[in-house]
Amino acid sequence: MYISNYRARNKAVFLFFLSFLFLCIGRLFYIQFFRSAYLATIARKQHNLFVELEPLRGTIFDCNLKPQAINLPADSLFASPNELSDKEKEAIILKVSPLLDLNPAYVRDRLSRKKSFIWIARKVTPQQADQIKKLKLKGLGLIRESRRSYPNGFMESQVLGFAGLDNSGLEGLEMYYDRYLRGEPGWAVYLRDARQKKLDLWEKMVLPKDGLDLVLTIDEVIQFIAERELDKAYQTYRARAATIIVMDPYTGAILALANRPTFDPNHANRATKDEIRNRAVCDLFEPGSVFKIVTAAAALEENKVSEEDRFFCENGSYRVGPHILHDHQPHGWLTFRQVIEESSNIGTTKVAQILGPDALYHYIKLFGFGQKTGVDLPGEISGMAKEPRFWSKVSIGAIPIGQEVGVTSMQLASAVSAIANGGEYVRPYIVQEIRDKHGTVIREFIPEPGRKVISAQTADRARKILTGVIEEGTGKSAKVKGFTAAGKTGTAQKVEPNGTYSHSKFVASFIGFAPAEEPLVAIVVCVDEPRPYYFGGVVAAPVFKNVAGDTIRYLKAKLPTAERVALNEDKRAR
Repeated sequence: MYISNYRARNKAVFLFFLSFLFLCIGRLFYIQFFRSAYLATIARKQHNLFVELEPLRGTIFDCNLKPQAINLPADSLFASPNELSDKEKEAIILKVSPLLDLNPAYVRDRLSRKKSFIWIARKVTPQQADQIKKLKLKGLGLIRESRRSYPNGFMESQVLGFAGLDNSGLEGLEMYYDRYLRGEPGWAVYLRDARQKKLDLWEKMVLPKDGLDLVLTIDEVIQFIAERELDKAYQTYRARAATIIVMDPYTGAILALANRPTFDPNHANRATKDEIRNRAVCDLFEPGSVFKIVTAAAALEENKVSEEDRFFCENGSYRVGPHILHDHQPHGWLTFRQVIEESSNIGTTKVAQILGPDALYHYIKLFGFGQKTGVDLPGEISGMAKEPRFWSKVSIGAIPIGQEVGVTSMQLASAVSAIANGGEYVRPYIVQEIRDKHGTVIREFIPEPGRKVISAQTADRARKILTGVIEEGTGKSAKVKGFTAAGKTGTAQKVEPNGTYSHSKFVASFIGFAPAEEPLVAIVVCVDEPRPYYFGGVVAAPVFKNVAGDTIRYLKAKLPTAERVALNEDKRAR
């Protein structure tokens, strides 16, 4: 009986272990054939760390290859929440949040996610990175990236714009040419040990492709001169805003562009939308008397007037339809030349009445108003130029003197360049080359052939009249010491919300070029709501004088006379 029970127990134990063995074998077969891929994925996640490798964003240079936007190394902080206990997470929240000036709730939210990799802070300062390393907290790591830096701070900030933490352009040229600048990201799979510590080994890697570089038409020296003088006027006259553009009148290359108010792109998060906006292409305003260059050029081109034709300016008061038109000071008889030199609204209107609405509108469009210039900057608007069929009875007395039309500073720069260069409209541009890191030119932006606006003879006659504006007329404050210059003043009343013209808010402007005979630069200066003085000849003309004088001296020192003459001849040939 005892032996029988013993054998039964042995058989039971044997059958139990045999069944267990078959169960284990079955389980192994199941894992091997049905669960192997899933478990291998988990293993890889535990021992491999996938990291995206950021490409080096392209550098932006000025025309002399001086860097305007560069990349600096910066560390970014990440965490591995899956390998952290609640106690370890609280330690990170307690120590890292004040160190990086982060909201503890934000850090807690990041660490609560069931992930093996998550960013805590991107591109921290070197000091913060050193302090984090000293903490030696489990589950934290630093990855070297690059941070966008703008060495000139406020200079040309609205032109350059800025890039975000994710290496994408958000404003200005950084956004407009982002597809060239940003490059292509790479990736790497790093190995980790059993304690989830990252090893300096990788299993697979695809290197990032760095972005291309931009070479601008901007000259850093001319940009500094323009910003310095614009800032003086902006501060002196407590203006609401101000803009300056310096352009090569033959090619359309923008040598300098600045706005006030401005901002530091290194701290773009502190800037307001008003500071970031590029007013040179985004702001619409009535130009006032600077627009008279269009009326004058059109009348000369159509042979409707000559320089010595005389016009009676009604002693400062002239009825146009139901409206009484006034001059800023009464005039009697003036020659056509004097009408422009003295900026007579009445004389200009009488010239426009001889010319007619259709012809005037034709030249307004030829000079580029009411349409985008095509400059390679984001946010450009087309302005406003009404067709004659939409004109009112008073439009013939308003549009010729720069009312009832909306323009941008960039459009004014292109228009005055057409007179400076002999009658051709040229498209403005600000990037001349795109290069790779080895200096190989990938794409070159050659100035496009301009369209004929007026004849060379008409441009020469207009140039002499505009020279008289500075020598004898309202623009005497724009006279450049040692050089001749040509230009036109403008003082435009702003429109109030109720549709009437303001008697306290003005836009003071000056457009011109120098030297008058062989122009090197065309310049536009616009100052919005200056006070207490608001005349363009008082507020904007001195800015033109100082910028033109210093810029011409710089360009002549930079370029020998023979080479400069040859360059101008080449520009004319184009």
